[in-house]
Amino acid sequence: MVFKRFLFPLAIILISAVSAFAEDGGINSGDTAWIIVSAALVMMMTPAGLALFYGGMSRYKNLLNTYAMTLAAYCLGSIVWVGWGYSLAFGESSNLFIGNLSHLFLNGIDVNSVSGTIPTLIFVLFQSTFACISVAIILGSAVDRMKFSAWLIFTVLWITVVYAPVCNWAWGGGWMHKIGALDFAGGNVVHINAGMSGLVLAIFLGKRKGYGKEPMIPSSVAFTALGAGLLWFGWFGFNAGSALAADGLAASAFMVTNTAAAIAGISWLFVEWKVSGKPTLLGLASGIIAGLVGITPAAGFVSIGGAMAIGVVAGALGYYGVAILKHKLGYDDSLDAFGIHGICGMWGALATGLFANPAVTEGAAGLFYGNPKQVWIQFLSIIGTMAFSVIATIVVVFITKALAGGLRVEADQELEGLDNALHGERAFEIE
Repeated sequence: MVFKRFLFPLAIILISAVSAFAEDGGINSGDTAWIIVSAALVMMMTPAGLALFYGGMSRYKNLLNTYAMTLAAYCLGSIVWVGWGYSLAFGESSNLFIGNLSHLFLNGIDVNSVSGTIPTLIFVLFQSTFACISVAIILGSAVDRMKFSAWLIFTVLWITVVYAPVCNWAWGGGWMHKIGALDFAGGNVVHINAGMSGLVLAIFLGKRKGYGKEPMIPSSVAFTALGAGLLWFGWFGFNAGSALAADGLAASAFMVTNTAAAIAGISWLFVEWKVSGKPTLLGLASGIIAGLVGITPAAGFVSIGGAMAIGVVAGALGYYGVAILKHKLGYDDSLDAFGIHGICGMWGALATGLFANPAVTEGAAGLFYGNPKQVWIQFLSIIGTMAFSVIATIVVVFITKALAGGLRVEADQELEGLDNALHGERAFEIE
């Protein structure tokens, strides 16, 4: 209903408007229209989808704080990206680690600049939405106890120091690209990167007061389910838009994304049902996200069979990371950024080396299509991302701690709830 009333007409208007451009200078109007729509879809994932998904899982006294931190991450991420993030990630450089500052504040990029078959400006915007949701994912490990001021500083530093280099490695001509690692839409760049950083941040913050001793009841599972639906919808732009063209590859990425999400949701549901005796809505929603994470690096390389295999395993792995591993190791990953994004991102990146099908993308073949070497390449990219993300995030944490005067709110603020203590607002009036 929402799509028919609002997004479908918007898409028609955008397509009509872009079609008015002459297809000179390498610009293809159809490709441009699709990437404009994709950028809008991915944008919606952070301030709408992820905010609802995380907000619903946080406790009622911290719901608005979770929303505020998510929205702030998107705002700051957008500013950092056009300021220097894009240049560090995609600026041409002779090294294989980081770009340069040749495009500082989009210097040298104007309305006539072209990247492939689309205007460079829309490519920059599309990529900015990836940077923004990546840092926002980390929030899932820190809710209920992190200073708002510390989060703002962390956001700026993390995109600069952690995200931009890994983005350059995979998509800006860096070392991952050179060795042939496959990451279609962000298995390494977004999910492993954010998941590992979330785990580091959770460890430095310490456990929430009462963790493991009192129930941490979500404020609204309905909000979380709605958020999952919006994330699923936006993910079509995330994955299919990463084809950077309106073509058969985009169509294939669209299809396998939907398939993996659907089967992972069912996989998590049945595993949870078998283990706990109850199929929960929260589990179903979480399984869908696990499947979306798992298919992200593989979306442009695998066929339906590969997508189904990735989805089945992602649902089960996600449940294991959230319900078992976290409690065995004793860390407090509040909303399971590492359990879902980190673990399922690793699986998706490795599975790309197994199921990459040259019939989908020529030259991209995995183990089951005669190229066992790709598994090793994928493994190296995963280890490299994990190691760098941990080390660089530790550096960011220490700088943030020094600038913000600490990471964690005062004990009385945490007990009172951050909505009222930090923002002077409440999501619900509870007697």
